[in-house]
Formats: sequence, structure tokens, C-alpha cells
Amino acid sequence: MLKTARPVDTEALDRLEEKVKLLVALIGRMRTEQARLVDEHERVSKELEAARARLQEVEGATAEIAALKDERDLIRTRVGSLLEQLDGLNL
Repeated sequence: MLKTARPVDTEALDRLEEKVKLLVALIGRMRTEQARLVDEHERVSKELEAARARLQEVEGATAEIAALKDERDLIRTRVGSLLEQLDGLNL
């Protein structure tokens, strides 16, 4: 008994194949984008750490400047006091 061969509908299979190809291409682009974003994240993280280190240096310098200004004011006051004492000696 011979079976009648049905015509194969390849249109649906062709559409599926096209969709799979598009999906594979999309996944490839997404992986490339993810790799780029990972690299950018690492770069930005390093920049952030460098900025934090510079900020700590600036904060340390600012504290040192404040301490030096306080010391200068103290010295200025003491020198002024000494000059007043010298003036009081009437030499």
C-alpha cells in the first residue's frame, strides 16, 4: 500500500529558522554589550577608587593646613606678647 506523500509545509520551518537566527544574533550582540559594560564598569571602578584616594589626600592636606593656621595664630599671639613685654622694658 502506497501512502500519499503530503506536501511538506516548509514555510513555517523557514520562519522558525529565521527567528532562531535572529535570536542567535541578538544573543551575540548582548554578550558583546555585556563584555563592554563589564570593561567599562571596571574602568569606572578604578577611576572611583583613584578619586577616593585623591579625596583622602585633600582631606588630609586640609586638616594639615588648618593645624598650621592654628599654630601660626598661636605663634603670632606669643610673638605679640613678647613684643609687648620688650616695649615695656623701655630699652
